[in-house]
Amino acid sequence: MSAHPTPHPGTAGGTSRRRRRGPRTWLAALPLLLFTAICFGLPFGALAFGAVTGTDPATGATRLTGEHLGRSLQGPYLDSLAGSVRLSALTALIACVLGVLIAQAVVTSRSKALRDIALTASGVLANFGGVPLAFAFIATLGISGVVTRLGDLTSLGWDLYSFGGLATVYLYFLIPLMVLVAVPALDGLRPQWREAAANAGAGTWQFWRHIGIPVLTPTLLGGAVLLFGTAFAAHATAAALVGGSVPLVTLKIADALSGNVLTGQENVALALGLDMILIAALVMAVYLPLQRRSARWLR
Repeated sequence: MSAHPTPHPGTAGGTSRRRRRGPRTWLAALPLLLFTAICFGLPFGALAFGAVTGTDPATGATRLTGEHLGRSLQGPYLDSLAGSVRLSALTALIACVLGVLIAQAVVTSRSKALRDIALTASGVLANFGGVPLAFAFIATLGISGVVTRLGDLTSLGWDLYSFGGLATVYLYFLIPLMVLVAVPALDGLRPQWREAAANAGAGTWQFWRHIGIPVLTPTLLGGAVLLFGTAFAAHATAAALVGGSVPLVTLKIADALSGNVLTGQENVALALGLDMILIAALVMAVYLPLQRRSARWLR
């Protein structure tokens, strides 16, 4: 009898196969890595270089400076950055609550047609934005819009071209996006959990308090972070709707690059873009761990 045990085919053999597949996996991912490096790495490098460098007016030489980053965090630039954060946080919170309620109604509905219609409409509306969306709201809820005149909304203080009006427009595509995020998570709540809670004497509120909400919290928070990032980066809708009447960082970047207000502010615009990237990185740093934790619970 041999003194050495025979290796199990699922252990040593599987480990060696995984090791052999390692280089092949990297080779398969190489085109994606190259695409990411070219399409994202090079623009980010150029933006960061322009944000921290300047030209010496006397010699014309390029030098490192923190002047542009400092100016991007002062005066109207800081107000625009704060305005974008405030608008994004408010719309993300409202859209998260309303989107979850709609998603819950869709999931609990017994009508397959209603579910298909709701998800299809959410997929379309979540990607509908820009100038067409701004024009649609101007035609309906603008100063001379159909709904504004029929409901005499002007006398009630309604103003589409204000912070509140822009937030309403953003909710138009943020709520459907939250529905798309929340429906799979709500579907992941297993019926066995409800049955076990009911057998233990727990009511509906107790189930949601001790099981449903804790399990869904990572997904809901991750969805809210995703909505924040979407609203924070939106530009075309705000530019077509409010122009410069609402301070937003994306509008300030466009003005600085085009020289609408002051000339020679291109590097400040790059610094504002770097500020946005840093905020987006913080957002993704929160979102990705929450997404992984939610996926572990809802498998």
